[in-house]
Amino acid sequence: MEDILPQDMWVWRRIEDVARKQLESYGYREIRTPILEETRLFTRAIGEATDIVSKEMYTFTDRKGRQLTLRPEGTAPIARAYVEHSMDKISPIAMLYYIGSMFRSERPQKGRSRQFHQIGVEIIGTTLPVADINVIIQLRNMLKSFGLRDFIIKLNSLGCSKDKDAFAEKLCGYLRDKEKLLCEDCRVRVKKNVLRVLDCKNENCKKVLSKAPNIGDSLCGMCNKHFKEVKDMLEKLQIEFEEAKNLVRGLDYYTGTVFEVTHPALGSQDAIGAGGRYDNLVKEFGGPDVGAVGYALGIERIIMALGKIEEQIPKTVFIATMGYEPKIMGLQLAEEIRKKLKGITVFTDVKGSSLKSQFRNADRNGARVVIIIGEDELKSKKTTIRDMKSREQVSVGMDTVINEIEKRLGE
Repeated sequence: MEDILPQDMWVWRRIEDVARKQLESYGYREIRTPILEETRLFTRAIGEATDIVSKEMYTFTDRKGRQLTLRPEGTAPIARAYVEHSMDKISPIAMLYYIGSMFRSERPQKGRSRQFHQIGVEIIGTTLPVADINVIIQLRNMLKSFGLRDFIIKLNSLGCSKDKDAFAEKLCGYLRDKEKLLCEDCRVRVKKNVLRVLDCKNENCKKVLSKAPNIGDSLCGMCNKHFKEVKDMLEKLQIEFEEAKNLVRGLDYYTGTVFEVTHPALGSQDAIGAGGRYDNLVKEFGGPDVGAVGYALGIERIIMALGKIEEQIPKTVFIATMGYEPKIMGLQLAEEIRKKLKGITVFTDVKGSSLKSQFRNADRNGARVVIIIGEDELKSKKTTIRDMKSREQVSVGMDTVINEIEKRLGE
C-alpha cells in the first residue's frame, strides 16, 4: 500500500475533477459505500472459486465474531446499497458513480498495489442494449477528456446464465485431454471455474486455448440479438472496438456484454479498466429483477498510461513579513487577496524566518510575486512588491496593492 505525496497529488486531483464533471454531465450521481462489508457479500456476488475470493481478499473476524472484508471491488457494495435503500422506489433507473479505494492481497504489479483506486459507474434498472452503449460512450469520452489516446476497447458477450453453463461444459470437454499442458492455476480453474482459464496470461495456456470453442457459438437467440444490437449501435456511432471472442471477466456475477479497455503503454499488464452486464446480481441480493451494467477504471493505470503530464502551476503570491504587527497585516492582506482574486494561491511566513529565507521559500513554492511588509511599510502605509521573474521591486500604496498584484499575475 502506497502513500500519495503532495507533489503527486495534483494529477490525482485533476483526474478526479475531470471525472466528476464528465460523469455528472451524463446524469450520474455520486455514491459512497463503506470500505468494510460483510464477507458473504463478496463471496456470494463474486464467487467462491474466483481468485479474488480464494486468494486476494483482506478478510478478518472482528471483536463480535463477524466476518468482515475490505472491499476488493465496487459493484457488489453498490448493488447491496441499491437493495437496502430501495432505490428502485426512488427512480426506475439508478445512474451511480464512485471514486474510491479497493483492496486486494495479491502480489503487487505495475499500476496495482494492494490498495488501489478506481473510478466506476453503474446503471441499474434496465436490460436494454442502449444502456451498454451509454456506459461505453461515456467511458471512451472520459478517457479522452483525461488526455488519453491509443486505448483499445475490447468487446464480447458471455450470454445469460444458461449460455455460460452450456459454454463451460463445451470448454471442459475441449480441455479434458489437455489439462497437463495447462499451468497449475488453470488445472484448478478447470474444476472450479473453467471460464477463468480463458483469462490466463500464461503462454502455454494461450496456445492450448487458441483453438478452444468460441463462447459466441453458445449464445441463445435473445443474447445473440442483444450483442448484435450493441455492436450495431457502436458501429453506427463510429465508436471503435475490437471483438474479442474469449474475453471473460474474473467475477461470477457478469452476464451478457463484457468489455475491457487496454493501452499499449502498459506492457503485458495492459488493462486500464473493464466492465459489463450483471443482470442477476440485484435479484440475488433480494432486490427486484432488474438489469444492470457498469465498469471500473484503475486510476493508477490511467496515470501510467498518460505518461508525463505538464503540471498547471497555480498563480502564486508570497507575503514576506518582518515583525509582529506586519505579520498581522500580512495575514489580513492574504485573506483579502484570496477573497478578491479567485484561483490565486497565497503563502505567508509561518516560521518567523529571515527575509532572505522567505525569498527562498517563495522561490520553492513558485511564487510569481512577493509582497514585503515590515515596520517601515506599516508607517508609510505602503508595501514593496518584488517581481520574482524580473527581480524588479516597486513601492505600492496599501489601497492599490491588490490591483497591482492582479496586473502582474495577468502578464
